[in-house]
Amino acid sequence: MLDIIKKASLGAVDSSNPVAFFYGTVITGAPLQIQIDQKFILPGNALVLPESVMESKIPLDGGEVVLRRGLEAGDRVLLLRMQGGQSYVVLDRLVKSP
Repeated sequence: MLDIIKKASLGAVDSSNPVAFFYGTVITGAPLQIQIDQKFILPGNALVLPESVMESKIPLDGGEVVLRRGLEAGDRVLLLRMQGGQSYVVLDRLVKSP
């Protein structure tokens, strides 16, 4: 009986799409689209972006200075799929190897 309960609970967890990590590649920066595993493309409305991957500028002497660039085509990112699989958190941009 205990084995049946264990199998049923594991099946319920598997079917609910628990959180998982993925690598993705930014296809376009505006509008933001990220491709995962060459299988599907996530649109911007399915993504949650932390401040660390968003562009930040400050005005300086009649111009602007970019403090941090936003996501651009070709950037590799680490994503966290939230439970249910409807939205993804972009955790950070990955550093390119030299």
